[in-house]
Amino acid sequence: MKIAMLGSGFIARFYTDTLHAQRREDTIHVVYSRNENNAARFAKDYGLPAHTTDMEEAVNHPEVEVVIIALPNHQHEEAVLACAGAGKHVLCTKPLGRNAKEAKTMLEAVEKAGVFGGYLEDLCYTPKFLKSVKSIQGGSLGKILWTKSREAHPGPHSDWFWDKEKSGGGAIIDLGCHCVEIGRNFIGKDVKPLEVMCWADTQVHPIDAEDHAIGLVRYANGAIGQFEVSWTFRGGMDLRDEVMGTEGTIWLNSFLRTGFEMFTTGKGTGYVAEKAESDSGWLFPVGDEAHELGYPHMFTDMFDALESGREPLETFYDGYVVNAILDAALLSAETRQWEPVVLEDWRGKTGETAADGRQKYDDAHYLIKREVLPNGDEKLILKHIATGEVIQKVKQASE
Repeated sequence: MKIAMLGSGFIARFYTDTLHAQRREDTIHVVYSRNENNAARFAKDYGLPAHTTDMEEAVNHPEVEVVIIALPNHQHEEAVLACAGAGKHVLCTKPLGRNAKEAKTMLEAVEKAGVFGGYLEDLCYTPKFLKSVKSIQGGSLGKILWTKSREAHPGPHSDWFWDKEKSGGGAIIDLGCHCVEIGRNFIGKDVKPLEVMCWADTQVHPIDAEDHAIGLVRYANGAIGQFEVSWTFRGGMDLRDEVMGTEGTIWLNSFLRTGFEMFTTGKGTGYVAEKAESDSGWLFPVGDEAHELGYPHMFTDMFDALESGREPLETFYDGYVVNAILDAALLSAETRQWEPVVLEDWRGKTGETAADGRQKYDDAHYLIKREVLPNGDEKLILKHIATGEVIQKVKQASE
């Protein structure tokens, strides 16, 4: 397919590098940028036949079938509405909107126009993540109780990120959108998020928005999704996820420590990895950043879904739910209370409550814990159902 790229900055180049790699058939045909020099340079770098400073011209280009939005947050709504008006399929970078209201407007626009809307949440497409989700869906971890997703680095690349009006917030809107959607996938995207408790502060940078935050999202089935986000972390970009279930645990380290370590005195020069702060000493390069961050799998899913008429793994509706959760997080950071997640359009399970996770040992007792001791004995910790008394029972190894 021929694609219009709206934007010519950091993420637009990541997307184009991915789409033009490995002899892929879906290619960028025209690029839009507000800056003529940036548009011309982007077109030259990637051998594009056209570039423009007119968004409508790019969207309505007669040869363009799909539009990718790689613009600052405050331009997403305008761009999506232009795509919907032109009847063009659209893929939008994260977050979908600066808030749930904007996201809902975009969602309704693409659905009314009958065009494809894909949410470009790359960290939900990393190979490690996809395999983790498959294991969870297969029951390997049992019932998911708790997830934790962390993204921390020294701060974003462009000026608009640091402008609260243009971005919609600070680290929460920039990084929390990743972390929240990762947690939703692990817990189950059909499970309703109910409320959020969040701490946030501006610890380092002279900005109006938060540069560090920690939050808890409570879901209808009793699971908790925790997110940790920061623009104050020094040492590169730290991407880590954890999942805890009744039958197992998963730990993921997606970027900072990937098994590639190098020491250099700094005599040579070269790009190390996104958000790397040094080019000397012990470094942690990334062999294929696009692959490690999920971009190839993301675009494969998007274009396969578009061609086959199915929904992608990440949709505009997912982007809307994420924005609603982040709205609650930002409010909670101000009120210092649990704040409800306001979802005017909920399409998942309804009436779900936290399940009783207690396991019976026999008709009279719950099983609290079973373990094998160093001498081979098996110890059982039991609770009497009627009286509440906690006892232990030991089965000797010789029995």
